[in-house]
Amino acid sequence: MAIDPIILALITVIGAATPLLFAALGEVITEKAGVLNLGVEGMMLVGAVAAFATAVGTESSLLALIAAMIASGLMALLFGFLTLTLLTSQVATGLALTIFGIGLSALIGFSYVGTPLERLARLNIPGLSDLPIIGPLLFSHDALVYLAVLMAPALTWFLNRSRAGLILRAVGENHEAAHAIGYPVIRIRYLAVLFGGVMSGLGGAYLSLAYTPMWIEQMTAGRGWIALALVVFAAWRPMRVFIGAYLFGGVTILQLHAQGGAVIDIPSQYLSMLPYIATIVVLTLMSSGVAKRRLRAPACLGQPFQPTA
Repeated sequence: MAIDPIILALITVIGAATPLLFAALGEVITEKAGVLNLGVEGMMLVGAVAAFATAVGTESSLLALIAAMIASGLMALLFGFLTLTLLTSQVATGLALTIFGIGLSALIGFSYVGTPLERLARLNIPGLSDLPIIGPLLFSHDALVYLAVLMAPALTWFLNRSRAGLILRAVGENHEAAHAIGYPVIRIRYLAVLFGGVMSGLGGAYLSLAYTPMWIEQMTAGRGWIALALVVFAAWRPMRVFIGAYLFGGVTILQLHAQGGAVIDIPSQYLSMLPYIATIVVLTLMSSGVAKRRLRAPACLGQPFQPTA
């Protein structure tokens, strides 16, 4: 009798964790290259509205996902041009990118508020999806959930085992040395920033196509900032990001269940603010040189680089 509500809660946790996982994994790659992009929230919103508008106009989930990746990728390239080419402040530019993304998504999405949309199709695997307990928990999700899960071990292999991943890490640790031995630091950082933008777009697309299949202004509700905190919590390791995303997703859903069931006699506002308080604390620690060294952040994180002849 008590199994079904528990399974339902766990399925909801998976849904809550998926957009965080996409955004945080993309930011891991960006920061491993030595670039700090605080515009994740804005990129997620632009990806969400691009996916929703495309899905409404074309009725194609694939085209909607492509549109989300392109839109957020362009936002990321704008950030890259300003910070890597024009050498503007990465912190200030990232904050401006978020503000720009909030405004742009609200403008584009204004006419889509209240428009119905069919949820992203779930993948039903014959023989597995019908299994009791395990079936609905593991084998009845949409493609984006499985893609997010697979990205964590894939990026772990990329960073630790592939030549390209080792070069990326070298650029983030010592861009001067990487440039001296012939690696194109700026090009590598552009690619890392672009990848982070594409992943943020997928996270935003999941929100508007699957998690809550509708367009709501500022529907990310701070998830971009939580993703930034997850990267630090996980010490820039993809598999730890995976665990952290599900923990954050679990906390978000469990506090909702606790409020609904009157399990905890605490005003709901206090429970809702906990993930964001943790985010503020982590982002504050990032600005401390001592904490940065202890967390083993990339040594050149946030530092501008101008190649010399």
